[in-house]
Amino acid sequence: MRETLAFLNELRACNDRAWFAENRQRWERVRERCRTFTGGLIDGISSFDPSVRGLRPEDCTYRIARDTRFTPDKTPYKTHIGIYVAPCGKNSGYAGYYLHIEPGGSLLAAGLYRPEPVVLRSVRDEILDNGAELVAAAREATGFELGSGDPLRRTPTGYPRGSEYDDWLRRRDFLLERPVAGTELLTPDLLERIVGAFRTTGHFVGVLNRAVRFAREEMM
Repeated sequence: MRETLAFLNELRACNDRAWFAENRQRWERVRERCRTFTGGLIDGISSFDPSVRGLRPEDCTYRIARDTRFTPDKTPYKTHIGIYVAPCGKNSGYAGYYLHIEPGGSLLAAGLYRPEPVVLRSVRDEILDNGAELVAAAREATGFELGSGDPLRRTPTGYPRGSEYDDWLRRRDFLLERPVAGTELLTPDLLERIVGAFRTTGHFVGVLNRAVRFAREEMM
C-alpha cells in the first residue's frame, strides 16, 4: 500500500496527462496490486455475506480517469482509489462495502448511497416495519458511525411524522463510515483488519439489501 499512497500523492500534485504517461508503468503496478487486494477482499467478505461470492475484481473497481464532461474541474484523473463490493457489482444499486484509499482521507463505508426512488421508498417501508432491527444492526458495527446522509428537512410524504424513526425516514443515504489512518493502511494485516471491520456491518447491509431486493421484485 505504500507505493499506492506515494503514487496518489504525486498524482495529486501533478494531475495531468503528460505526468501520467511518464508514470504509467507505476500505475500499472499499483492497479495490479489493487486488483489482487480486491480479490482478497471479495473472498473475505463472501465468508460472511455470500451474496458477493463470485464477483471479480473488475466488478468492484473504478477507472482512475475522471469524467470531465459535466464539471468545471477538468483535472483528468482521480486522486483516490475506490473499491465497492456489492451483490452483482459496483453498478448494481445494491448496498455493499466500500473502501476509499486516499492520502489523508481513507475510509470504510457500508450501506447504500443515494438509492433510486423506488428503492428509497422500499428502504423507508423497511424502516417502518423493521426499524428496530436496522438501528440495532447499525449499533453492531464496531468503530463505525452513521454518516450525515444529507437528510430531508421534513418527513417524506406518506410517512408518519414524529415517529421514533423519523430521523431515519428523512435520510437519503444509509451509510456507516469509519476513517482509516495512513498508518493502518501500512499494516501487514490490513486485509484482515478491513474484512473484520466490514464483518460487523454485515447485518446492516443485509437489512438494506432485503429492501433493495423487494423493490427489484416489484419492478419486474
